Amino acid sequence: MAAWTPFDWARVDIAVPPRSGRLPGVGMAGFRHHTPALMDLDMVAHPSVTLLFDLGESEAIVYDAQGRRERGSVVIGLAPGDLRASARGPGECLQIRLGPIAAAAVLDAASELGGNLVSLIDFWGADAARIEERLRDTRSWDERFAIAAEVLKGRIVERPPVDAEVAHIWQRTLAGRGRVRVEDLADEVGWSRKRLWSRFRAQLGISPKRAARLVRFDHAAHRLAAGQAAARVAAESGYADQSHLHREAKAFTGLTPTAVAAAPWLAIDDVAWPIPPVP
Repeated sequence: MAAWTPFDWARVDIAVPPRSGRLPGVGMAGFRHHTPALMDLDMVAHPSVTLLFDLGESEAIVYDAQGRRERGSVVIGLAPGDLRASARGPGECLQIRLGPIAAAAVLDAASELGGNLVSLIDFWGADAARIEERLRDTRSWDERFAIAAEVLKGRIVERPPVDAEVAHIWQRTLAGRGRVRVEDLADEVGWSRKRLWSRFRAQLGISPKRAARLVRFDHAAHRLAAGQAAARVAAESGYADQSHLHREAKAFTGLTPTAVAAAPWLAIDDVAWPIPPVP
């Protein structure tokens, strides 16, 4: 049995697409790891739908979320909760982050994902296998990014993916770092709270309140990773107290704030995601 080893980003090559090749609401990063032993790391929730293409010699990457386990290429909905990834031996992975509005435009059933972890084959059928094969046929990350961009552009629906009011509310939620009141947002767009809740949930797959909690937690998690004390982060991120932050950290990641601060996944955000996917 392979020995477990702490995750070490120094043994991972990270590639990002050129600025000119980036799509609105889409973030991409390529990872090529050289660790021969078993790796295991926590993946911290962020406000995006995630596509992960396992491009190693075999389906070596295993994902676990809320008691569900998938191997190989997967799609992960918003706020999956306790999520872990493990792999044995060297491998490669292309990760694509889609802002919820971009996800609604390119994924036929993005709103049905919720926070679930789903095999990409189950989600996209034979198309997933064909795309993965194309990505495997080249080892150039620039070519892989170009293929992925071509695929995403080809899947964009002609109609607007979400109501303008829903898009506005999502943007306001991001701009306010999750510290927004649903009632105030409903007034801004001239909708009732019930209509806002219904349309937002139906189109983005998450309730507006949970979306605000996710965005607020994402901001707090990055402050924790930057070395700020949990008490300060709680006070300045809009939590009632440190216990409130602790409960939210457990709800979104299964981790304590201390463990979130040390999570390897956050350590390379500035490198892998220099411009976060907003839409």
